[in-house]
Amino acid sequence: QVQLVESGGGLVQAGGSLRLSCAVSGRISSINNMGWFRQAPGKQREMVAFISSGGSLNYADSVIGRFTISRDSAKNTMYLQMNSLKPEDTAIYYCHADPSDPNSSDYWGQGTQVTVSS
Repeated sequence: QVQLVESGGGLVQAGGSLRLSCAVSGRISSINNMGWFRQAPGKQREMVAFISSGGSLNYADSVIGRFTISRDSAKNTMYLQMNSLKPEDTAIYYCHADPSDPNSSDYWGQGTQVTVSS
C-alpha cells in the first residue's frame, strides 16, 4: 500500500554533511507520522528524528542541534539533513511511517548506509 525509498547515504568525513531523502508512494493518505531510525552494527535500531502529521518535531538527544527532519508534502518526500557528522553516526538509516489505521503494520524503507570516517 505504501512504499518508502531512501536515498542520499554514503561515505563522509567527520564534520561533513549528508542529506537523506525518503520518497513516499502508494496510499499516501494512509500515513500518519513519519521518522528516521538507524541501526549500527551490533546495536538495536533507534529513533533518530520524528515528525508528526501536524508538524511537531522530536529528536534523539545525540543528534539535537546537528540533524534536521523535514517533510515536503508536495513532493511526497521526507528529508534528514545531517550536519557535523561523527563516526558514531555510522549506521544504516531507515525511513519509517506510521499507518493511520492502528490495525495496519508500520511501513519501513530498505535502508541507506551512512558511514562517517574519522
